[in-house]
Amino acid sequence: MTSQSRTPKYLIGIMSGTSCDAIDVAVVHAGNHQLVHFSEYPMPAELRESCLRLAAPGLNEIDALGNLDRALGMAFAASALSMLQENHISKQDILMIANHGQTIRHRPNGIAGGHPFTLQLGCAASLAELTGITVVSDFRSRDIAAGGEGAPLVPFAHQQLFSKHNGATAILNIGGIANITMLYDDGSTQGFDTGPGNMLMDALALQLSDGRYGYDKDGGLAATGTVCQALLKALLSHRFIKQQPPKSTGRETFGEAVLDRILAWPALSDADRMATTCMFTVQSIVEQISFLKEVPKHWLICGGGAFNSHLMQSLALALAPAKVCTSLQYGIPAEAVEAISFALLGKQTLLGKHNTLNEVTGARHPVCAGQITPGNNWRQVTQWVYDTISSCDNT
Repeated sequence: MTSQSRTPKYLIGIMSGTSCDAIDVAVVHAGNHQLVHFSEYPMPAELRESCLRLAAPGLNEIDALGNLDRALGMAFAASALSMLQENHISKQDILMIANHGQTIRHRPNGIAGGHPFTLQLGCAASLAELTGITVVSDFRSRDIAAGGEGAPLVPFAHQQLFSKHNGATAILNIGGIANITMLYDDGSTQGFDTGPGNMLMDALALQLSDGRYGYDKDGGLAATGTVCQALLKALLSHRFIKQQPPKSTGRETFGEAVLDRILAWPALSDADRMATTCMFTVQSIVEQISFLKEVPKHWLICGGGAFNSHLMQSLALALAPAKVCTSLQYGIPAEAVEAISFALLGKQTLLGKHNTLNEVTGARHPVCAGQITPGNNWRQVTQWVYDTISSCDNT
């Protein structure tokens, strides 16, 4: 076999979360799903501003959307190529790029009686053109078409990544929005969004620092404040917190309106506001335990929230006596779990297999989610698909 036709052995997963602050890139082994490399690249400031601006309804959205879609596709391509160059990996070794994209709208219930929809930007055609690699994108739309929420999708991958769990185990991803995957000893799985993760804390940090700081490092400001119980009670009365699963949410629900309420609450210091916002994330998670079939014995935390020491300490206290640790206990860095997850979902798409859990999303049935944009390596991809399916058929 010549170097031009060698079998690709790696997958790339790209993730950009609700906070719009970074582009996560994971290189994963196509066979055993082991993480090979992970890097996080800052989202260019002008793109982050455009994402946040477009996430709120406004004027001239179509032109802004088209431009941002292309710009994000090029930014994702640049991040993927940087990852390969920095780690001396040939593009010929990459089977596929799975790109979640940047969520701009998530309306699983539609608007004013309209059709449910979800929208992630990051032009797959630009990504395939600039890298030459086949791209899988738009993972959420097919589940919504089947009557589901389109989220969360990562529970499917969590089943594989954390299959050796011991006892009722919750995988808690704290990104901009927090979501939970519950793995039970009988093989069943639950999953849903719990509410705000880092998003409100990050937005508050930006406001309180006049744009100088995009987050509360290590929860340092929150740790010096006192929780305002009256404000916390008001925040926890949000209808989403009490809503039965299946459920998913985003910036539309926990965006400017909630932030404005926190900022407008009288007679609070900056530290008190941050402490209360942090506790809102903690308690919104705790309240979801009532929706689970069994109280978790173990909590594995992943996502950016795992690096907020005050948040982690507060969670440990609130969830006691359950054991709380990060996904690194399973050898998977907390910051890499989502990017790895979408690499696994993309692999399923290529194989034509389902990669959603309808018991999680509420869809009528599991689906094979994702759209494929062939790259220059499409011939190698089709050969890999044929070889993989043939191998499975012969076992």
